[in-house]
Amino acid sequence: MDRCDKAVELKHSGNNCCQAVLLSYADLLPLTDAALKALGSTFGAGMGSIEATCGALCGAEMVMGLLNNGKAPAGAAARTLYSEFKRVCGATGCGDLKGISTGKMLCSCDDCVRNAVMITDAMLSR
Repeated sequence: MDRCDKAVELKHSGNNCCQAVLLSYADLLPLTDAALKALGSTFGAGMGSIEATCGALCGAEMVMGLLNNGKAPAGAAARTLYSEFKRVCGATGCGDLKGISTGKMLCSCDDCVRNAVMITDAMLSR
């Protein structure tokens, strides 16, 4: 099973989008599964649970930060990840992605999780 499929499976196992992305990288991150779950716990239904920034995107940004380990400025990588997620998914806000106000879904939660991991993997392989 690849990391994208694992993340979607984690999402369907009771984790929110952020937790699913974080836990899919547990083998590479310096934190326990319990710590990763706690770290991502407030990002369900978007940052702050208010349909703000997509939890999957937040989780991907956290992965990049944890793997960067303070070695180099992470801002450029964060901007690239954000821009690529927006290009692939159509937006970065959970409410916009789900089409809460427009009635038009741009990207499902499963696809946001999958895309966040795919983009992160691509960035890590560079």
